Order: sequence, then C-alpha cells, then structure tokens
Amino acid sequence: MILELADLRIDPAKRAEFEAAVRHGLDTVIAKAPGFQKYELQRCIESDDRYVLLIHWNTLEDHTVGFRTSPAHAAWRAIVGSYFAKPPSVEHFEICGAS
Repeated sequence: MILELADLRIDPAKRAEFEAAVRHGLDTVIAKAPGFQKYELQRCIESDDRYVLLIHWNTLEDHTVGFRTSPAHAAWRAIVGSYFAKPPSVEHFEICGAS
C-alpha cells in the first residue's frame, strides 16, 4: 500500500465550497480509479488555508501512471483545480512501522 499525501492551499473564504467540490471529485472520479483504496481529507487548525489530502493506493504506479495519465486526472482537476491558491505539493509514502 502507498500513501499519497497532497498538501493543498486554498482561499479560506471558499472553504465550504472547496470541501464540497473535493468530496464530489473524490467520490465520483478518484474512488473509481484502479488501485484506489480510501481517502481522508484533513483541514489544518493553525492555517485556515491549508488542507492535507491522504489517498491510499495499492501501488505507486496506480497513482503516478494509472491515474495521472488517465482522463480521470483531467476530470479531477476540472472539479477542484480552480480552488488551489498554488499548485499542490504531492509526495508518496510507504509504511515502515505501525501499531
């Protein structure tokens, strides 16, 4: 399992609108992608313009090749892209310890 961590910055005045758009995009586009497992969206307490989107994929390639090179990626960006104050920072992680 691979964890995609996307650091998202938005206009705080559009928080409710952004959250609804992200949930819509996740549920209608990303959740249908091969290799998708689950997601979690978290709002930062200290910075009202910041969110972290966590998406679990079966493999790194499910995200970086399968999803990012598919028409679904363009559909996702069409839903949420206008809310980003700057391009998201995206990194991938693998488990090396858990309880």
